[in-house]
Amino acid sequence: MKILITGASGGIGSAAAKKFLAEGHEVVGFDLLPAPFTDRHYTHFVCDVTGDLPSVENVEILVNNAGVQDSGKDIEVNLKGTIRVTEKYAMQPNIKSVLFLASASASTGAEFPEYTASKGGLVSYMKNVALRVAQWGATANSLSPGGVTTALNRRVTEDKKKWAQIMALTPLKKWATPEEIAEWIYFVSAVNRSMTAQDVLIDNGESANATFIW
Repeated sequence: MKILITGASGGIGSAAAKKFLAEGHEVVGFDLLPAPFTDRHYTHFVCDVTGDLPSVENVEILVNNAGVQDSGKDIEVNLKGTIRVTEKYAMQPNIKSVLFLASASASTGAEFPEYTASKGGLVSYMKNVALRVAQWGATANSLSPGGVTTALNRRVTEDKKKWAQIMALTPLKKWATPEEIAEWIYFVSAVNRSMTAQDVLIDNGESANATFIW
């Protein structure tokens, strides 16, 4: 199948691109940065999801991963940019799946204000997309990771005090790796054919944590 992944040059996006390639798919990546690797089945476009978008025909799986955090442009990039990409590439008869990378903060609200709002908006928009792509038998879902060990999060993963505070609130005492999230991306978008309009929370139990005092 033909897969389009935004934010493909690092972290979760790069891991997802490698996963789809390993499974024999054709992958197209968008990012502000150059291609993270070379592969004869991989095509890369240096572009901004808020700017001019290249012509890519017959996309079958769209993975909306591009995003920024506490940038002053979170709504513009994470929400409006994703809507632009989805309306351009997903609303056509070849589409089989649309996946959005949201965030655990979409439901907890526990992060930067505009980032949280942008990711909450993605979950709502995902449900709208699910209703519209169903006419082609396609699914639309979102993944809401909690902490993931990406470069974006080094400010806390490399700070021993902050990391200890985070782990105290995380029942499984770990964060997901980009490769683990890539496995979720592949299953929900390429294997799953019956779940649609759903947000899947992957946070190692952080949102379920509660203190019981007797």
